Order: sequence, then C-alpha cells, then structure tokens
Amino acid sequence: MHRLRSTFAVAAAAAAVLLVGTATAAAAPATVDINDVFGPFVLSTFRDGRIAPPEQWAPRHPAADPWFQAPPVADLAPGTLLKARPVTIQVYGVQPAHVRAHQLMYVTTDFDGSRVVSTGILMIPEDGTAPGDRKLIGYSEANDSLGPGCMPSAQWTGTDQDDPSLFSALGPVAQMFGNGWAVMMSDTANDGDSAPNGFSIGQFSGAATLDGLRAALALPDGGFAPDTPIGIYGIAGGGVAAGFAAEKQATYAPDLNVVGTVLQAMVVDSATFERKADGGIGAGFVFANSLGYAARYPEIDLDAELTPLGKQIADVFNRTCQQTYLYMPFVPLSALYVNGRPADNPAFARAYAENRMGRQAPQAPVLITSCRDDFLVPYTDVETLIAAYRAGGTDVTVEPSHCGVSDVLTDPYRVGTELLGMQNVDWFVGKFEESAR
Repeated sequence: MHRLRSTFAVAAAAAAVLLVGTATAAAAPATVDINDVFGPFVLSTFRDGRIAPPEQWAPRHPAADPWFQAPPVADLAPGTLLKARPVTIQVYGVQPAHVRAHQLMYVTTDFDGSRVVSTGILMIPEDGTAPGDRKLIGYSEANDSLGPGCMPSAQWTGTDQDDPSLFSALGPVAQMFGNGWAVMMSDTANDGDSAPNGFSIGQFSGAATLDGLRAALALPDGGFAPDTPIGIYGIAGGGVAAGFAAEKQATYAPDLNVVGTVLQAMVVDSATFERKADGGIGAGFVFANSLGYAARYPEIDLDAELTPLGKQIADVFNRTCQQTYLYMPFVPLSALYVNGRPADNPAFARAYAENRMGRQAPQAPVLITSCRDDFLVPYTDVETLIAAYRAGGTDVTVEPSHCGVSDVLTDPYRVGTELLGMQNVDWFVGKFEESAR
C-alpha cells in the first residue's frame, strides 16, 4: 500500500502542476487518505472488472459516430433529453465493474440565447443505494480542448486516454463513487461536432452544465427523484463551467436542487489571465483559450487576426485535444496575433467581458480552493470574485490549496491530492446532510 501511495502521489503532483501550477502554502483541510479513495466499492470495481478486449482498444471516434448527429432543437426547452444510450466505462484499457453509464444528448442554450445541442456522460455506481437516496454531482473536468472527441463522454469510454484532465478526475470521481453519488459530466459541446469547441465561453458552458444535470434527472433508467440533491464541482477549465453554472442556477435552472458548488483554479477573467500567463510555461493554453472565443463570437476574424505562425498552430489546436497545447510553452501571443494580445484588442472585448465571472452571485453556498500563487491565474481575480459573491449574499468558504514549492518536495502526496481537488469532496457530504434536515 505504501508503494501504491507513493506512486500515486508523484503522478498526481506532476499532473496537477501541469494543470494549475504551484503555489505557496496555505491552510487547507486534512490530507485525503488513500484509503478514502480506494475504498471497498472502488476496489470492487477493479476486482470484478476486466481488461478491455482488443477490438475495443480503439473505439470509434465521436466525429465518425452517427449517434452524435443532432436533430433540430430550435423549438425545444433547455434540458430536453434528445437521446441516450448505455455505454461501457473504459479507462486506460480497464473496464471497471459495478458502474453503469449512459451517453446523453440534450438541448441547452448558447451564449446568444439560441438553442444548441450538448452531449455528456452519466455514471452511476451500482452499490445498493436506493434511487430515491442517490445524490448527483455535476463534475466539470479540467478540460480545455478545442477539438472533437476530446470531451468526457469520449474519454470515459476509451477515447483520448492521453488527456491530463481524465487523469486529474480519477481521484475525486473515485471518492464520489465511494459515497454512492452519481456523476454527470457535460461535454459542454456536441463532442461529435467537427467544429472547434468554444470551451472558454462560460455563458455557454455554465448553461450546458445545468442542462446536462436536467437531462440526467430526466433519464428514465437513472431513477432519480426530481428533487435529487445536486453538487456542482469544477476545477481549472471546468471551474469556468461550474462557476457560471453556480451563478446562473437560481434564474436559469431554479428547478435543480443545488446544495453547493466547489471551484478551484478557474480563469475568472480571460483578460487578466492573458496578461499574467502570456509567454509563460502555459502559453499553449493561453492561446487555446482565445481560440475558444473565436470559435463562437462572429466579430473575431482569425483570418485577419492571426500571423502565419498563429494560423498554423490554430489549425492544429482546433483539431486536437489539450495535451497538444503542452508542447507550446513560452510562445508569446505577439508572435501569433497580428494586433498583439487579444486582451488588448477591441475585437475580443465583448467576448471577454461577457464571460468574466462574478457578474451574478450564486444562490447556493460555494467553496473556493484556488492556490494563492498560481502562475497562470492571478489570485487577485479570485479575491475579487470572493468579494463579489459575498456582496451578493453567497455563503462563500475559502480554503486555498496547500501547494507550496517546498511542499512539492517534502509532501508531494498532499500537494498532488489537493491540486486535483480531492480534499474538496467531503465538503459536499456536509452540504448533502444539511439539505436532508
């Protein structure tokens, strides 16, 4: 067990540093015990699972799968479940037992108010929990991918196994399964659509997250009660979707019984994010973030905005998943955009302003655990967000992650688990208990 813990710690710390950076030490909850991750139920999923047969090692890519062809949805209500199909969970060639899953396609609302389609995956542990007692988590992965076939519903069924967001979700999802909670992951896109995915547009991804939860509740095979208690969880790229879902829920989806939201390492304001991270180790993600806006906002003309180098890299990024972006550190936006940094370019002004977090205070409680010295996202943005939420009446708990450079060297296990957000799962336990009183 000690060897397992050490191996997991090193891998978790390495992946987490790539995703959200290192930061100085701060108060945080007690370290997550490995036995709380690999509890009896999770161990049973490995013990009774199987290695995927060879014919399933290369599943069909969503873009080539006719199931992802969307019907017209202009006149349908947000959250309408369009279609669903049972799927087999497959991660790193392993098909765990005792977890049933469905891919869902449903209606949601784009940032401009139009009706569009999103897909997602619902995973339910078969642990004996009565359907009426089941809790539901809307989990938003640390996924910043522009290309098709990169989203959770593909990852968790054997496609795109190299994506760091899949690895980063394994610990928290295992904890959630161990608690008997179902997990709904929205793709915040139709993952079979070959057009670039505007992952960075919170006004869209927040609505898609909420409508994915509505679709999960509507699935007959899910067995959920209409008032099922729901937690929303988002980290890094998924923190944008989760944050906007929290902000929108009271007005957009008041029918959902949301008990609270966890946010960690999210981009609060793309403009300040660019100004801090431009040309740094995460330069590929900075560029991808701007391309996500260009994918959906018509006033952004990439043919006019990008340099020849920028056009070549954009063509690759728009067709691939986020692990590709790791290979472009330290390239400044001035080498990619004719007019320099998008944050200082009027063509991007509306897009960035409309998708800045903190424009509306969430009704349900929020836990924020971003690192203080994240070298990608300014912590001053997080402090501004906390103040805005509290001024709007939100019950905000702040517990910055314990992730200093010295801690990476002396306690990588704790750093890894906290940067992956595993210490946050127990917060939902308390919120679910409060909701039952």
